[in-house]
Amino acid sequence: MVPTLSERWAAFQAGLDEVYAGPYRRTFARAQQEEDDLFLLVVLAEALGVPDPAAYYTAELMPAAYPQFHAWHLRMGLDRTPLEHIRCC
Repeated sequence: MVPTLSERWAAFQAGLDEVYAGPYRRTFARAQQEEDDLFLLVVLAEALGVPDPAAYYTAELMPAAYPQFHAWHLRMGLDRTPLEHIRCC
């Protein structure tokens, strides 16, 4: 069976991705994790006692942030949750 042009193009793109991004995959993952942690901190800023001028907008994102909250506070070095109204552990 002869691969189609789109299949060959997809394989070529996967090869390029492996050549250029492969050696830096861990660095990209770490940068993404730091960006996600900062975003979670911004979303939870008002709940943590930090005045947040965008609290009106970030309040809508809090339910989406709860599933990542436990892993986040453990990464930040907090053994227990810093928020009284969120019981995750």
